Amino acid sequence: MHDEDAYAQHTTPAPDDSPDGHSRRAVLRTAGIAGAGLGLGAFAGGPAAHADTADLAGAAPAEAPEDAPAAPARKGRTMIGVPFAARSTVRVGIIGLGNRGGSMIDLFLALPGVRVVALCDPVKDKTAAAAKKVVAAGQPAPATYTKGEHDFEKLCERGDVDFVYVATPWDWHFEMARSAMLNGKHVGVECPLALRLDELWALVDLSERTRRHCMQLENCCYGRNEMRVLRMAHAGKFGDLLHGAGAYNHDLRGLMFDPDYYEGPWRRLWHTRLRGDLYPNHGFGPVANYMDVNRGDRATHISSFGTPALGLAEYRKEHMPPGDPSWKETYIESDRTISLVQTAKGRVIRLEHDVSTPHPYSRINSLGGTKGVFEDYPARIYIEPDHTDDRWGDFSKYAAEYDHWLWKEHANPPGGHGGMDYLMVFRLMQCMRLGLVPDFDVYDGATWTAPVPLSHASIKAKGAPQAIPDFTRGGWKKARPGVDSEKPEES
Repeated sequence: MHDEDAYAQHTTPAPDDSPDGHSRRAVLRTAGIAGAGLGLGAFAGGPAAHADTADLAGAAPAEAPEDAPAAPARKGRTMIGVPFAARSTVRVGIIGLGNRGGSMIDLFLALPGVRVVALCDPVKDKTAAAAKKVVAAGQPAPATYTKGEHDFEKLCERGDVDFVYVATPWDWHFEMARSAMLNGKHVGVECPLALRLDELWALVDLSERTRRHCMQLENCCYGRNEMRVLRMAHAGKFGDLLHGAGAYNHDLRGLMFDPDYYEGPWRRLWHTRLRGDLYPNHGFGPVANYMDVNRGDRATHISSFGTPALGLAEYRKEHMPPGDPSWKETYIESDRTISLVQTAKGRVIRLEHDVSTPHPYSRINSLGGTKGVFEDYPARIYIEPDHTDDRWGDFSKYAAEYDHWLWKEHANPPGGHGGMDYLMVFRLMQCMRLGLVPDFDVYDGATWTAPVPLSHASIKAKGAPQAIPDFTRGGWKKARPGVDSEKPEES
């Protein structure tokens, strides 16, 4: 769904200055894209170059671990329940102005009490087009940063930026979030938050040390169906929760081979690096909310399985001319990954990922409990005592009672993806203006992203369960609010 593109095409190694001592000098920078930061061999070679892709989670255990490895010692205080400092105007800097950033800027500009003060993308035309939007919205011309791939650091150093929004290729998310927090900024990052467990821990630690929020901007958590199911779950309509499912099943073959859609082949090249679930957040985030993961329950283990990687190669054979650079690529990413996540309360969450084969779009989005079940795509529900005839019921009948206040207040929100993009940005900026606790935090982002490296490790270990770290360091045991928020009093 998210199409973060247009960033850093002529790349050089990132500096070796990670807060946890992790060297970035081994970051792979080839084929004109930002490197993965995974310490992999060259990805343009034959099968041997890909058969043993680096284990992002560390050594994969041969058998199921009893518990996650001990969490690193905390270097700061928890960020659970920490509110923003209230401010009359939120000053925003945007890094990455491709498909995603170039459209999301419209939503920031549509909100009262929000100013876009700085923009960054090395593709100068895209930065200039975005700057024109800011001026057309009646705001002062923003500062622009277009001088190479590390010019974002200067944006983060500005004293007049409160919040940094990152919408770039995945390779850069960790570096940019890190830079924002080290410079005293709150930061919101498109999916995924980072690609390695050590990077996820580094962002958790840095958020705690700097007292700045680092948030995975998971827009699907603000979908109308997702928010309605969330409120129904919290009201007990499904009884005791037992299982759920989420996915990113989206045929992206045409877009990944389109030279004009993404700025370079960066997204397709991830299919030469990993076998696991590259994009778990859209499916995992909403179901984690239903089950109060990190708010009374937690995800403990994941087991993943993957099909052969055939879809992209077949598509290339049918659509790409001889001599196209893609013919140098060897794809190892499973066409479909299926993962099972276990929680501390014994619940099961199924995650799927498939962007390489023909099928209709689906995030699955299901939830089941002792009183019934909801399934999306299409939306349908069966819960007792409302339904007893073995026929699906009409989910829309629950709208009046259970729609979230955001959807009642914004019945026809602007923007993409059915309006949930707008509601995500509206709510985040509202929390910043009013000095509220954000709906989700760095612990949620790290948890929702952890299946990226862990599913890869599990598939390599023939489905052996991988322990999901407790990024909250025990804070998950206490119930607390999340996306199912109360409407605040505007001041």
